[in-house]
Order: sequence, then C-alpha cells, then structure tokens
Amino acid sequence: MPKPFLCLLAAVFAAFGVSYFSDRIDPYYLDVLTGVGINVLLAVSLNLVNGYTGQFSLGHAGFMSIGAYGSAAITVLLGPNLLGSAGGSAGQQALLFLGALLLGGLAAAVAGLLVGIPSLRLKGDYLALVTLGFGEIIRVIFQNVDALGGALGLNGIPNYTTVFWVYGFVALAVFTVVCLVHSTYGRGFIATHDDEVASEAVGLNTTRYKIVAFVVGAFFAGIAGGLYGHFKLTITPTGFDFTKSIEIVVMVILGGMGNTPGVILAAVLLTLLPEVLRSMEQYRMIIYSFLLIVLMLVRPQGLFNFDYGALAARRRRRTKAS
Repeated sequence: MPKPFLCLLAAVFAAFGVSYFSDRIDPYYLDVLTGVGINVLLAVSLNLVNGYTGQFSLGHAGFMSIGAYGSAAITVLLGPNLLGSAGGSAGQQALLFLGALLLGGLAAAVAGLLVGIPSLRLKGDYLALVTLGFGEIIRVIFQNVDALGGALGLNGIPNYTTVFWVYGFVALAVFTVVCLVHSTYGRGFIATHDDEVASEAVGLNTTRYKIVAFVVGAFFAGIAGGLYGHFKLTITPTGFDFTKSIEIVVMVILGGMGNTPGVILAAVLLTLLPEVLRSMEQYRMIIYSFLLIVLMLVRPQGLFNFDYGALAARRRRRTKAS
C-alpha cells in the first residue's frame, strides 16, 4: 500500500481517537485545537495555488464564505425537513453534515472554475486584484441576501463540527496535495511556477494547470468554511473579508511557498500566537504584527522553508571530513 495512503489512514484514525475522547479535553483547548485544524486546511489549500503554481490569490476567504454559507444553508434550512422534528439519529446527522460539506466545497470549486477560467490568464498583481475583487463581490452578495441573514449573518447553525471532521479533512487535503504534486499535474504546477513562458514554449498548457490548482484549492477552502460555520454556529459576511484572506496568505508566506510541512507549522504558529498573547490584550496585535515583520525581514523565504538538499550535502561533507 502506498505510503501517503497509509499516512492518510493513520491520520484519520488518530483524529477519530482524539474526537472520541474529546469530552475529557478542556473546552478551551478543544476550541483552539479545532481552530488550528481549520486554519491548516485553509493554508494547505491556498499553498497549492500560491506556492506550487506561483500565482498570487487574495480571494481565498471568498471561497471559504461560499462553503460556509452553502453548507449552513443546507443544515439550517433543509435539515429540519430531512431529519424531522426529532432531529434524526447521530448517523443521519453525520450523513447530512458530510453531504452539506461536500456540496459547499463543490459550490466553492465551481466558483473557483468560473473565476479561474478568465482570470488565470493574468499574472502577478493583476491576478491578485481580480481575486481580491471576487472576494469582495462574494461578501457583498451574502450581505444583501436576506434568506441567509443579510448583514446580520446566519444564526442557529447546528454544532456538527468535531475534531474528527476537521482533522479528517486536513489529512485528506494534505494527501491530495502530496499526490498531486508528485503526479504529472504536479510537474506541470512546478514548471508553471518556475518559468511559465518556457513551459508554454515546450507545449504545456499552463492555464489548465493553474485552473486545476485553483479549483482544488477552492474546494478545500469551501470545506474549511463549512467546518468553520458549524463550529462557530453563526457566520457573518464580515468574517470573510479582505483581512481573512491576508491572514491565510501570511500563513503560506511564513511557512514557505510550496512547502507543505512548513505551511502547516506556520498555520499552527499563527493560530496559537494570538492565544499566547491574549493576556496582553491591549498590546497583542502590536506584538503580533511586529513579530511578523521581524520574521519576514530575517527569513523572507519563509520561517520553515529550508534547502534540504544543501543541508544533506553539508552533512555529507562533514562526515567525509571526520
């Protein structure tokens, strides 16, 4: 059995074990653990676009909001009719939640396709502006849809998100990214990232590779939005604004573009750091911003992005010298 698939199964079983004993975990730590997993899912999905294909998307929060509102609409508006007045059994609720998450993710993927086809022919700053505009358009649309709560947001979302759901999808996202990167498509992603002009010169359809990365990233962002909505139990359009997109981008840049383990560590760090600084409430954001500036000045290539080939070569030279 392939090693990535074994790692996926081990991660899913570990998530199930932690979720099974979650009633013994302090609610605060459980809340932080869930938030960490959602941010890891967002960062890994954006890294496929910004890191491996070398694009610069600033609209990831827009895809997250589509997944959040789409899945919440299913469980809030359709759930009572599907489950009945009694609320249904635990198995029925799990199936409803899984279906809502997948439909929310698919809605985000379709939006990614519709945005990606015309916009991914652009490059650099132009692509960033288009995706930024898309995120703001989505936010304004949800803000004016009264059926989804309008500006006040959607409330009464059932509490379906658990550690198992969050880290199960995190494992699936990492598995998907790893398999894609080490496949033919992955070679196309990396070639597009390294030199798009040269890739097109040898016959690669770089737009197709960028769209595939964009759609897959949007799908998992939608899944993360659905998990977020059923974790917070209420969602508002302001929760998916430009600031949220920047927060996800910072995780990818800090972890190292195209470095999945580094992006995961950066997402964990940037989720825990505000909690550590919570005791200094009035200075928390100042310290947080200052640390980010220092880290980007000291390690602009990313805090966890190491040249493992150079490290291995240095280790071999030391072994020969000794």
